[in-house]
Amino acid sequence: MDYFALGGILIQEKEIGALIAAHRAFTAKWNVTAPLHSTRIRGRRGAFAWLGKNGSQEKEFLRDLETMILALPMIGIACVIDRPGYVARYAERYGKPWMLCKTAFAILVERAAKHASRCGTRLEIYFEQSGEQEDRDIQSYALALEKEGMPFDAASSGAYNGLRPVDFKAIIIGQPKRITKKVPMMQVADLVLYPMAKGGYDPDYRPYTKLMAAARIIDAQLKPEECPNLGVKYSCFDQKKMKARK
Repeated sequence: MDYFALGGILIQEKEIGALIAAHRAFTAKWNVTAPLHSTRIRGRRGAFAWLGKNGSQEKEFLRDLETMILALPMIGIACVIDRPGYVARYAERYGKPWMLCKTAFAILVERAAKHASRCGTRLEIYFEQSGEQEDRDIQSYALALEKEGMPFDAASSGAYNGLRPVDFKAIIIGQPKRITKKVPMMQVADLVLYPMAKGGYDPDYRPYTKLMAAARIIDAQLKPEECPNLGVKYSCFDQKKMKARK
């Protein structure tokens, strides 16, 4: 896979306590003190290197982790961009591609805001800090949405019914807030993002199908005709890949 993705989870404020309790119970059972990190768990690295040394324990750990994730009161949402497709499409049209992070952020936040609005509530955004410049970029993208709206050509993107600046201001509470991987919600967001990205290339990927079956990905809570505008966005995937998803 060669992709760029931004995503995470949508959770109602009243459900945060339940997520934290489930995370606490899981980490206590397995005596895990390091953040649950998708890449390190899958690669059996760092604090999770022990997973590769005991097959039966690894299976039990992953089974417990899956059970916890599938039972959490949250919804996964993401924007996944196929890099080769992105470069091919926009290099030809504009001479050079746009910034992947700005594109993905705008799409992700707009779809999260639309979901919040449909639920009759507002949206507060938290993101994992990574670096001073990167964090400032995220906050600048959010400000741009409230001042200018979606950063795409209105004619070509009209079918997506993009939100206006006034809509973003009405739905989003304040500016995006930086948090660390120590926060349980951020760890869960990390764990569900990879299956959503992988699902764009392999719709039979087991963690992805499990999340869909448990309605823990936004697409599973939408009508099929709503997914193109409101669901996980798979951008610049070629027809072969999208056909495989269907």
